[in-house]
Amino acid sequence: MTEVKNMKERQFPSKIRRFTSGALAVGLTSALLTALVPAVAQAAGTDLGTGPDADRGGWTAKISRTEYGVPHVLARDFGGLGYGYGYAFAQDNLCQLADQVLTVRGERSRHLGPDGESVDRVSNLVSDTYQQGLLRAGTVRRLQAAPAPLGPTDEVRQLVDGYVAGYNRYLRDTGPDHLPDPSCRGKAWVGPITADDLWNILYSANTLAGSGAAKQQIATAVPAASTGPAATAGSGAEAAGPAADAPRIAAPGHSADNPELGSNAWAIGRDASRDGTGLLLANPHLQWAGEQRFYQAQLTIPGVLDVAGAGLYGIPFLQIGHTRGLAWSHTTSYADHHTLHRLSLVPGDPTAYLVDGKAERMAQETVKVTVRAADGTLSTVDRTLYRSRHGYVLADGWTGEHAYTLGDANAENLRSLNQWLAVGRAQNLDQLRQAQRTYQGLPWVYTTAVDSTGTTWFTDASAVPNLPDAQRDRCLVAGGGFGQVLDGSTAACDPGTDPDALVPGVFGPANQPGLTRTDYVANSNNGPYLTNAEAPLTGFPAMYQGASARMLRSQLGLRMIADRRAGTDGLGAPGFTLASLQATMFGNRVQSAELDRDDAVALCRAHPEIAASDGSRVDVRPACDALAAWNTRADADSRGTVLWQAYRDALAGTGTTAWQTVPADPARPLTTPRGIDAANPEAQRALADAVKGLAARGLPVDAPIGLVQRWAGIPLHGCSHQLGCFNVLTAGPDSGTGGGTYPTNLGSVPHGGTFLMATELTDRGPRTRTLLTYGESADPTSPHFTDQTRVYARKQWVTERFTEAEIRSAPGLSVTVLRR
Repeated sequence: MTEVKNMKERQFPSKIRRFTSGALAVGLTSALLTALVPAVAQAAGTDLGTGPDADRGGWTAKISRTEYGVPHVLARDFGGLGYGYGYAFAQDNLCQLADQVLTVRGERSRHLGPDGESVDRVSNLVSDTYQQGLLRAGTVRRLQAAPAPLGPTDEVRQLVDGYVAGYNRYLRDTGPDHLPDPSCRGKAWVGPITADDLWNILYSANTLAGSGAAKQQIATAVPAASTGPAATAGSGAEAAGPAADAPRIAAPGHSADNPELGSNAWAIGRDASRDGTGLLLANPHLQWAGEQRFYQAQLTIPGVLDVAGAGLYGIPFLQIGHTRGLAWSHTTSYADHHTLHRLSLVPGDPTAYLVDGKAERMAQETVKVTVRAADGTLSTVDRTLYRSRHGYVLADGWTGEHAYTLGDANAENLRSLNQWLAVGRAQNLDQLRQAQRTYQGLPWVYTTAVDSTGTTWFTDASAVPNLPDAQRDRCLVAGGGFGQVLDGSTAACDPGTDPDALVPGVFGPANQPGLTRTDYVANSNNGPYLTNAEAPLTGFPAMYQGASARMLRSQLGLRMIADRRAGTDGLGAPGFTLASLQATMFGNRVQSAELDRDDAVALCRAHPEIAASDGSRVDVRPACDALAAWNTRADADSRGTVLWQAYRDALAGTGTTAWQTVPADPARPLTTPRGIDAANPEAQRALADAVKGLAARGLPVDAPIGLVQRWAGIPLHGCSHQLGCFNVLTAGPDSGTGGGTYPTNLGSVPHGGTFLMATELTDRGPRTRTLLTYGESADPTSPHFTDQTRVYARKQWVTERFTEAEIRSAPGLSVTVLRR
């Protein structure tokens, strides 16, 4: 039985160019540090029900650590749960959260200098300017003070307060000078955190697909009449003159060396599983260093809450996981979560603009950023941020005639933790949907879920600007070098509001794409259209559409599901089991190779010597032999993946697709476009350039990918999203040698599979296998820095301990009881 929402057929006009990506990141807050009672028990089996605080309402938490240091936090209330979770996280990753706090306080330049780079690839001065603007605007405090559902629920506030107290408890007991992680040991910027810190982390994460992606543009914007630099103080003051074109804004995490953040998620229903159960595969792809890492845990309040999974650093709850009756995951939504409006400026006044013929003045916020020079002296940089009715004004394109302004659909969103907590208590899809309708807090992610009835669900319940197709098409204007933007000179082009939307300017639940199935739903960051290949999802607003063409990775994911259902993938009889779901994940298939490798071999057989771009002649016969012998997989010892990556990169660098022999065909969405024309000069030259490039790096053409892709010296399987790997993982040969703090000391920052979870919901409860690919700690001195990386390298999984009996039977179990 199938339920499809929004089925009306329509053509989808071209999308407003996005600068958002996949990155899953969220954080939260806590209350001011209060007095802490220094009582810590270190004995297994300590009972929560005893102790001096049990009768007077004090917080008590029990932290049981099983294999690989996974914490199982047990408490009697939400304050105690946060207390234990914050303490456990600080034990493993205090330095990482301390760094996040430094960022949201806008104090990176004060302690680290203005020119250093923050985790989002902008200078410390740019980051601090943006953050100080947020603090002065008071947006987060205003949202925090609002009643639920717009503001935090009482339970969420207790969870946050407890988390802060637990973190601060560990810091107090250990002392900054005795922290185990050398990356922040003894640093002046390490100290107690507050609730305001964590609420700002949460808001920063929620706006990652909007204003958070445009920090450089926001912090350096100056009116067209200004001819000097945006600020002058110290070496970090950057010039920011007007630009001729509209804004060109990089997506979060999308840069030359890290172009792809995203995720895979499958929900397998009773009709596609061998035993009639529901299964879920969670496979988020994020950076392996910095604040986008996941932390695995189980959080339990007897009779109230019991959820296991993983949450992003600094968030006092889990974003991906399962309860006894429900499992869910998130992938980055490729919907538009922002708008760009072109303002028509008042002649002679670059800080005023016209709306329906009437002048409106930009709001201006001047902030002061303290910067530290190389000699340790402090000075102050003054910068001004500008806002229109739509949001921040951006640097590029600000001329005497026009300016461009960013509208963020999550500008009023501090609701995400409310929703994740409600989902963490849900036991079925109805309760999950109710949580989404009540809080509407998902910022920029899809949801894929299954419950114990074997029913699956996919939706884009994220915050998307309310621009119906007709309005959007009517309001699009030319955006110079940027592309298409909206006309900001008329209120008729402002986003509207649905009656079922909690906040103005976004679509409500009735307009969101959704699909219920009993076979499967799946997403690999493609738009909602092919959530299920047998039941294309149509009729939703174009703002949700995402990439109309299937990406190689999303094509492969749907093919893998079809092959497993047919039993043609070599993994046994048709239908999914927990074991075959795990094996499918680590099959390391490469879509581009399955489509085009044979054509590449035919090309080099026909042209054994080819001229490279520099005119030199290259003997490609050894490369031809390597490709012919390659198993088309991305296993660590596969000899051919490195060469294939170099060749596909060179093909992409031609700037044309004329070398393809079969164009995209809507009737064959999972196998087109495809093919390499052996007679095409660009295709030939690309192969010569690839071979020559490997030689310049000292790599043989048959180098195994594990030779160049490592974490702390451990060879890694998987390959890039662009190559069509489902198991996305890219790294440098020296990555991880500097620990898990961003930026790493050597090599590129790896990204790809982070927290893997394969869950089967049975009548006897959930059966789950997990893998946190980089381990629970970013501290290179911790035993949990690479312990699970070695498990990943062996293509093995960790059996989750969910029940009390399973936890108690864990070998090497350690138990800590905290009382406050």
